[in-house]
Amino acid sequence: MSLESFEEWESEVRSYIRSFPTVFDRARGSLLIGEDDKEYIDFFAGAGTLNYGHNNPLLKQALLDYLERDGIVHGLDMATRAKREFIEAFANRILIPRGLRYKLHFTGPTGANATEAAIKVARQATGRTNVIAFAHGYHGLSLGALAVTASRKFRTNAAVPLGGATFVPFEGYFGADVDTIAMLAKMLDDPSSGVDQPAAVIVETIQGEGGVNAASAGWLRRLAELTAERKIPLIVDDIQAGCGRSGDFFSFEESGIVPDVVVLSKSISGYGLPMSLVLIKPELDVWQPGGHTGTFRGNNLAFVGATAALNTYWADDTFSLEVKRKGELLCSRLADIVARHSGELELRGRGMFQGVASLIDPDFGTRVSHYAFEHGVVIEDAGSYSEVVKFLPPLTTDDETLLAGVDVVEAAIEAQFAAVT
Repeated sequence: MSLESFEEWESEVRSYIRSFPTVFDRARGSLLIGEDDKEYIDFFAGAGTLNYGHNNPLLKQALLDYLERDGIVHGLDMATRAKREFIEAFANRILIPRGLRYKLHFTGPTGANATEAAIKVARQATGRTNVIAFAHGYHGLSLGALAVTASRKFRTNAAVPLGGATFVPFEGYFGADVDTIAMLAKMLDDPSSGVDQPAAVIVETIQGEGGVNAASAGWLRRLAELTAERKIPLIVDDIQAGCGRSGDFFSFEESGIVPDVVVLSKSISGYGLPMSLVLIKPELDVWQPGGHTGTFRGNNLAFVGATAALNTYWADDTFSLEVKRKGELLCSRLADIVARHSGELELRGRGMFQGVASLIDPDFGTRVSHYAFEHGVVIEDAGSYSEVVKFLPPLTTDDETLLAGVDVVEAAIEAQFAAVT
């Protein structure tokens, strides 16, 4: 196993290779396998891109069959059979059963590109420019998406001024006793608050990069009511928290809200292939033809994988109920760990999207991640200071593998406390 070629030729911008310094060669289900045949339990899942696991055999077969018959791979935004089958599956499996009516905008394949499109269409529809975003929020690193991303680390790397956004506190930012929705309402209504009337409010229901901060259903409902009253489009960024990660297909379902715009990426393709999608209420679909394009907005292999995932896992509520059960199992194990260190650790998240945060150690997540990797688990850190360990196992992970991975992370956590006693 050698990393010399990467070190010699690849840019210093490389990131995850530094956290997980091995050469991966194969993967199946919830396992990553190195060039040296060492197996790692994957609690990272491609940053939430592999909700259905690595090389899912049901999805893989659909892709192989499609390639074998010489199906269209690249199609821009032309009509193809694969695209039509995805549209129909998404409508019939996801939108119609939930009483939702959205237009589908296929953007370039990254989540950041979809975020750019969501912001642009809101600005066009309202004629306003300011976007309300939240502290600890993350929406991508292209300039428009970065403007509504809170992290100083990422914003500094823009190397240009970032404008067009106003940041406000997320739920719990100042503690449980501070009503951040009331604060936002006051700022919007006060003509001298300094906050320009917004084109949109963009929010993650579960902030991933920002520390696995999960908004409550009540807080989300009040945010939706606030934006509706003031005719401000509400954008939900469901790039990481969507596609079943919270237990429901959309992370906002539990709250009962209906966002004006929804951004999907990561696991929407089912198989880890590049694909992004923006859902737009029809009255906001003010695009002119070609108003936001991209050469790879017609990745038909991604459409095939996405259709297979929808038809396999979302034909009824069986998969959703199983994800919720596994989420409860994961949460229960993590709650036991946190309880042993009351006042020092905090459990956050929802469903199969969980985080263990240190309240006293800013490097906690990084050190736990490094220890876990050395002992066979790939897991990411998160939060303003890397103080959070973020759990994103594939949703298809079996109980035995899930608990085995938690055992390793538990040992990593306990090792941090042992090191300071």
